[in-house]
Amino acid sequence: MIEVPYRELHPGHHVVGDLRVLRGVRSPELDNERDVVVYLPPSHATDPTRRFPVVYMHDGQNLFDAATSFAGEWAVDESMEALAAEGLEAIVVGIPNMGARRIDEYSPFRDARLGGGRADAHVRFVVDTVKPAVDASYRTRPEARATVVAGSSLGGLISLWAFFERSDVFGGAMAFSPSLLFAGGGMMEWVEGRPRRDGRLYVDVGFLEGRRRGPALNLRRAVPPYIRAVRRASRILESRVAAFRFEEDPDGRHDEQAWARRFPDAIRFVLG
Repeated sequence: MIEVPYRELHPGHHVVGDLRVLRGVRSPELDNERDVVVYLPPSHATDPTRRFPVVYMHDGQNLFDAATSFAGEWAVDESMEALAAEGLEAIVVGIPNMGARRIDEYSPFRDARLGGGRADAHVRFVVDTVKPAVDASYRTRPEARATVVAGSSLGGLISLWAFFERSDVFGGAMAFSPSLLFAGGGMMEWVEGRPRRDGRLYVDVGFLEGRRRGPALNLRRAVPPYIRAVRRASRILESRVAAFRFEEDPDGRHDEQAWARRFPDAIRFVLG
């Protein structure tokens, strides 16, 4: 595994801050490999005594660089630089999805039509392969209370699942617009059976998700099933987690622009 400065690998791309790429991270758990992008906070270079919490984020190609994104950029690098000026600094690890294998890797349950069901192997990849490499390469705080897992849509689903399944590793999670209706809503039943745990969990949804776009949009019609599912899950989760926050974005759609807007407040909460 080789580390390369992001700008060296992608000259001319617009990113800010100190980004590195871990080339060709091999996954024995999934039998594939991918580059992993690491954002390092300003003090990582200036204070050799300081160690940092780490946020592991799914759909890593969408986080930092519009040129590599398949659906828009979260501007995580810009947000983290701004948060650093507030005194909140963290390492962010962007783990790209594998395209056609995304559904398979991000879903804990198998959908009869779309497939899936390999979330366990993917989480083991994050925990047993990516995390040890990051902990060995950078000044991390490796303990669970300083380790967060995050993602949106199916990435939010697997982040929520990982938070409960691997409470020994992840002390926090951010699940942006989690795909709770995937596989017939199997995640809902699973959530109901989870025991209460320590940690900090952020979940959100956009009020415009599941509604038609355009001038025909009617906000008075019945709340879409997806929003009802996230609201129901939030009520259950609030009783299962020591520190829980649920946000409903009145202007939010199911897209990177909305998640980027909500990201700073979410990370303030989970690292608070």
